[in-house]
Amino acid sequence: MISLIQRVSEARVIVDGQCIGEIGQGLLVLLCAEKGDTQLQADKLLTKLLKLRIFQDSNGKMNLNVQDVQGGLLIASQFTLAADTTGGNRPSFTQAAGQTEGLSLYNYFVAQAQERHTNVATGRFAAHMKVHLVNDGPVTIPMTVR
Repeated sequence: MISLIQRVSEARVIVDGQCIGEIGQGLLVLLCAEKGDTQLQADKLLTKLLKLRIFQDSNGKMNLNVQDVQGGLLIASQFTLAADTTGGNRPSFTQAAGQTEGLSLYNYFVAQAQERHTNVATGRFAAHMKVHLVNDGPVTIPMTVR
């Protein structure tokens, strides 16, 4: 699984003019399942994500995780993270999981996040989303779990 994590002071997802997910301080998680990914990769990614110390402590050091600061998680699917740009100017997305497999892993990841964290919002799988965010730092971290 591939994800792009952004530390935000606020973020929201708009679909068809409606806000469907919103958080204040926390992490925007753009999530991509690749072909062959399993629930094991989803579990590993979530564990790593929840422990990722990228929030500042009282000394200004990045020593706190999202749970320490009681931040939110906004999880949005983004198959384009699987883009392969080595073959020309038009990206290939052949490594992204198919719609059924991708939806299943996305739903599993969200359900596990909701069990392990108190403030979880989501986008909508396969929808055209407008993602609004204020990146705090900026801090943007790619994470891949195999």
